[in-house]
Amino acid sequence: MLQTLCRTGGAVLKHSQRTVPTVPVLWATQAQQRWASSLPMNTVVLFVPQQESWVVERMGRFHRILEPGLNFLIPILDKIRYVQSLKEIVIDVPEQSAVSLDNVTLQIDGVLYLRILDPFKASYGVEDPEYAVTQLAQTTMRSELGKLTLDKVFRERETLNTNIVHSINQASDDWGIRCLRYEIKDIHVPPRVKESMQMQVEAERKKRATVLESEGHKEAAINVAEGRKQAQILASEGQKAEQINNAAGEANAVLAKAEAKAKAIRLLSEALAEQNGNAAASLSVAEQYVSAFSKLAKESNTILLPSNSGDISGMVTQAMAIYGSLAKQSSKKIECVTPEWAMEKSEDPAPPAQ
Repeated sequence: MLQTLCRTGGAVLKHSQRTVPTVPVLWATQAQQRWASSLPMNTVVLFVPQQESWVVERMGRFHRILEPGLNFLIPILDKIRYVQSLKEIVIDVPEQSAVSLDNVTLQIDGVLYLRILDPFKASYGVEDPEYAVTQLAQTTMRSELGKLTLDKVFRERETLNTNIVHSINQASDDWGIRCLRYEIKDIHVPPRVKESMQMQVEAERKKRATVLESEGHKEAAINVAEGRKQAQILASEGQKAEQINNAAGEANAVLAKAEAKAKAIRLLSEALAEQNGNAAASLSVAEQYVSAFSKLAKESNTILLPSNSGDISGMVTQAMAIYGSLAKQSSKKIECVTPEWAMEKSEDPAPPAQ
């Protein structure tokens, strides 16, 4: 059994080929070469390989399709007319020129993946299925590229492949062929357009760098201002807390001094009310008088002295007279404030002693 082979980049793939002369015929392209040879002969008992379908004609008319495995044919009457491979076939689409929507000429090529689903349609629906699909892929690719601008061709490459596959499948249903996928390999642009694109990319990158740098400066300024604001707020709160603490401390100090002074006055009054209190007061006044004279001329150059500064006893007597007059005035005020019922109670005679 002879088989037709398709060699592409070192990979050997079987493909369909109708019967032609016994001498091999060569179709050569840059990416693919096809050889055609004689088809298997009718030997009555035939073994069909897996993933292949043999189309049999009886007396020049389609008879049946041989499935993989053991098959029997009638000599002379039956003839194997076509051998179709059911494997996935890879076809290189030759490079071609196409014009984009913005009038840029592109050189583009691709790879087509297809599979024969109906051997009968692939044999009798078209003369050369692979050639027909290749030409259809090229024309569809040119048509789809004409709908896109240059920038969209690179961005929407996957969409372009999908549209080409959809268009091929719509036309190849009658051929029994299913296009599985189409991939664009290379897209070549003119040198001048390539330079313009490179300059555009550089300008875009510079723009992004400038924008990012300005945003960085902006964020840095905002952060600095925010930091200063927070620092001022914290400083003011610290000063406020310090002032509150100082005021509370001063208030407590004033209260403590007032309480201490009140306690001292209370103790002094109690001491004066005791026996010999006047003598103690006279001694204290004399001591303060002597102490005051000892500090003269230490804090200031101006000194005011009484006329009788040497008469200590006279000064003490004068101070005690002032104290006595103040004591009498305070006692009179207390008598005026005393209620009448208290006075009546104090005038009641005491009960006689038993």
